[in-house]
Amino acid sequence: MVKAKYQSVLDLGEKLAIKDGDVQVNGERLEIRGTAATPYDKDQLWDEIKKVGGENPSDLMADIKVEDDSIYARHTVQSGESLSLIAKRYFKDPMKYKQIFAANTGVLSNPDVIHPGQELVIPNL
Repeated sequence: MVKAKYQSVLDLGEKLAIKDGDVQVNGERLEIRGTAATPYDKDQLWDEIKKVGGENPSDLMADIKVEDDSIYARHTVQSGESLSLIAKRYFKDPMKYKQIFAANTGVLSNPDVIHPGQELVIPNL
């Protein structure tokens, strides 16, 4: 029953390709372990956990590590996006586009010109 309650968390873990994933039911408690690629992926998992179980769920134990914490996330530019839209998505502040541009000067030469398919690094702020 507890596994069914947190099925959306498990589905998200699969979608995010959490490595070394391990899910165990221990009585009435679900134990989840694994390694997320970036802090952003880990944050997404925790947001889903809180959405389902509240701030401090007593029926779940999660130990999620991060493989690469030198950056916050990796982002593939989609059609219609701008650096300010990307900044708003990750930081809830479109003005942080400057930090994203600064972290990607090897890929970008102008903050107003990005192209679909470009792989950008989203820095830790």
